[in-house]
Amino acid sequence: MADINNDKQFENGQIKISDEVVETIAGLAATEIEGVAGMSGGFTGGIADILGKKNLSKGVKVQVEDKDTSIDLYIIVKYGAKIPEVAWKIQESVKDAVINMTGLKVLEVNIHVQGVELEREDSSDDEEL
Repeated sequence: MADINNDKQFENGQIKISDEVVETIAGLAATEIEGVAGMSGGFTGGIADILGKKNLSKGVKVQVEDKDTSIDLYIIVKYGAKIPEVAWKIQESVKDAVINMTGLKVLEVNIHVQGVELEREDSSDDEEL
């Protein structure tokens, strides 16, 4: 797979958009949705790594062919969030962001829920005893 995709020929030259750019756009759009705790880097040794905003392209797999793209996102949701609603909002947000910023046609946005983040209780409750 080539590093550079979405070649467009213009009067003055070409515009090339790398896979990493599309991954970053998709990752940022996904993490802005309420109910998303973070992106998952996948399973390494059976343990999912939750990645911060510095690694937005992690947890995102992009396939770009000509002017079309398919996107897979691996996410961790917050406990109590309605997973189908969160997934739908992510799909819409990612699709809109990629289309608006790159001009690529988004064929599909697949959401893979890798885990649920449970809320942690404050240690201050233990101190009151």
